Order: sequence, then C-alpha cells, then structure tokens
Amino acid sequence: MKIVLLGYGKMGQQIEQFALKRGHEIQLIVDKDNRASIMAADLSEADVAIDFSEPAAAIHNISLCFEANLPIVVGTTGWYDHLDEIKSVCEEADQSLLYGSNFSIGVNVFFHVNRLLAKAMAPYKQYDVQVEEIHHIHKLDSPSGTAITIAEGILDGVEDKSKWINNLVGEGEELVPKADELLIESHRIDEVPGTHTVLYSSEVDQIEFKHTAHSRAGFALGAVVAAEWLRGKKGFYQVTEMFNF
Repeated sequence: MKIVLLGYGKMGQQIEQFALKRGHEIQLIVDKDNRASIMAADLSEADVAIDFSEPAAAIHNISLCFEANLPIVVGTTGWYDHLDEIKSVCEEADQSLLYGSNFSIGVNVFFHVNRLLAKAMAPYKQYDVQVEEIHHIHKLDSPSGTAITIAEGILDGVEDKSKWINNLVGEGEELVPKADELLIESHRIDEVPGTHTVLYSSEVDQIEFKHTAHSRAGFALGAVVAAEWLRGKKGFYQVTEMFNF
C-alpha cells in the first residue's frame, strides 16, 4: 500500500518503521510544517492515510482525505465532540474512516474484558469503581481517549454510574466525584507511554485490572494493521470492529 502519514511525531515515525517492515510505501508525510500547502490532489496516488497528528488538526485532515476519496485511519483523540458530524459526512459521501482511542491488540483485549468485568461486578454494590491513567507530560488531551473508552465500557455495565468526570492531578482543585459519577484520575509523568488501571474498591478488598504499555510500538503496529484492514472498505468504523471477540 501507499500510505500518507498525517502527523510525524514519535508515533508517526514508529508507524513509518512498521509500515516499511510490512512492505508498504510512505507516499507522503504531512505535518505542521507543510500542512497548509497540501491539497487533495497531493493525496491522489495513495491508498490510505494514517492520522496521528493533534486534536486541532484531525478534523482538517479528515476533511482533506474525504475530499481526496482516500480512506483514513484516525488515531488522534481529543476531537470526539465532532464524532456524530464526521460520521454523517463520511456515510453521506460514501467515504471510509476507522477511528479508535487505541490500536494496540493488548488494549483492545483489555477493552473487551473491562466490559465483561463491569457486568460481573454490577450486582456487588459494596464496590466503588474508578479509572486511573498515566501518560507522558507531552500528551495534549486529558483524560486519554483510552481512559474514556474504558470509562464508557464501565458505564454500559454499571447502573449506579451515569457519567464520568476527569481529575487531572496537579492541575487546579481536586474533583470529588458524586455517587453517580465515575472518576477518571489522570496523571502526566515523565515519558510514560501509557498505563491504565480500573479499580474496584470495597471496605474489605480491592480488585485492580491494569494494562501497561512498555512503548508506543504496539500502538504503531496496530495502526498499520488497521490501515490494511480498512483498505477496500466503505463506511465509518471503530477499531473494535477489527477484532472478533
């Protein structure tokens, strides 16, 4: 495949490495230095685009790919307020988009088991649940998209919680959740690639369910696999649809 990389930070560079190892070609790299000069025609020779840019750039990149009739995999988070709008445009224009908060195989297994665990714990009201996430200090959005996906999986299975709230530790006044609120506690520490923990706590014990990324490699490989999966398809997809759980 000929791939357009939208964003060329640490993730974009790792995606490039995995793409080349799997026999693909990087047809074009778009980043903040050349984004303003890139037109839809510049994407005409590509088979698929992979976006790991910034929240502010993601909407523009998606629109550019739709204009170019180019399938796009979006790993950038922080733009999900526009999700319904983008879905409508994608489907009406017969375009192709796959998005996800995390493309790692391990994390997607985690998402699946997290939903099962929430349903298993639902009858046991003595346990309160919260989510903790740790990322590097360069991450722009809080909470992480992965933490939001985890929280939504819990909310689908636990009747006592109606919404999630986020507390970014060290930034402003600490939030105290109400009984019906699911707390996401976010930490920004050094160069941590990503750690997510679900905690079910009672007076007598605590259950911890945790995923720790050792590097960005799992995310990068998953993004390339997602691009391979999306090629030739039309529609609006979530990354979970790649997996047969």
